[in-house]
Amino acid sequence: MEDSRANALIQMRKAVEKSGINTQEYCDATMMRFLIARSMEPSKGAKMFVQWRKWRDAVVPKGFICESEVKEELEAKKIFLQGLSKTGLAVMIVMAKRHFSSKDQLQFKKFLVHLLDKVIASGSKGKEIGNEKWIAIVDLHQISYKNVDIRGLITGFQFLQNYYPERLGKCFILNMPWFFVSIWRMVSRFVDPTTLKNISIVSNEEERRSMIEEVGEEVLPEEYGGKAKFIALQDAVLPHLDA
Repeated sequence: MEDSRANALIQMRKAVEKSGINTQEYCDATMMRFLIARSMEPSKGAKMFVQWRKWRDAVVPKGFICESEVKEELEAKKIFLQGLSKTGLAVMIVMAKRHFSSKDQLQFKKFLVHLLDKVIASGSKGKEIGNEKWIAIVDLHQISYKNVDIRGLITGFQFLQNYYPERLGKCFILNMPWFFVSIWRMVSRFVDPTTLKNISIVSNEEERRSMIEEVGEEVLPEEYGGKAKFIALQDAVLPHLDA
C-alpha cells in the first residue's frame, strides 16, 4: 500500500513539473493532500495542484495577506484562534452573530486566505507547513437573517475544497436555529461528501460532551464548557509566522 502511494506521488510530481513548476520546494505531505483529494489519481492531483499554485501566485503574490488588507473584517472580531486541541490540531471558533455579508467581496476573499493561512500556521509549531489540519467550531447562537451570508458560506467551502484540500479535521456547528436548517440543506449541496463527513451538528448534551472531550477544556472558552478565554484572530501571536 505504501509503495503504491509513493509511486503515485512520484507520478504526480512528474506531471506537475511538466507544467513548469518545480516541486522540490514542496514536501511530500503537501503534495499528498492534493493527491488524496483526487482519489490518488496522479494526473488529477497534479491538475489540482497546478490550479492551486496559479491561484496563489495571482491572489497571494507576497505569500501572505497582511492584516492591513483585511482591516474591516478583523474589526468585527468574529474569528478566534484558541491554540491546539488535545490531538494537536489548531482550534478556530467562528462567532456567526458578528458576521454580515461583505460589501467588498475581494476583501472578504482575502480575509479567508489570511484566516486559513494563519490557522494552518498556528498548527505548524514553526516546522515546515505540510499536512496540518484544524478543528472549526461554528457558533450560530443569536444569529438572525441579517447574519446569513449564503454566498460567503459557499465561497468558504469552495476555498476549502479547491485551495485547502485535506485541511479540515473536524467542524462542529453549535446552536443551529430552526430557520437555518433549510439554509444548511441548500448550502451543503455545494459541499463535497468528504468534507460533509467531517461536519457535526451538535444538538444535544451528549454531543456537546463529546466535542469537549475531543477538543479539550484547555482551549475551549468557558461558554462551551472549557476553561479558556476567547483569543481574537488578530491577537493570536505566532512567533514563527513571517507575516
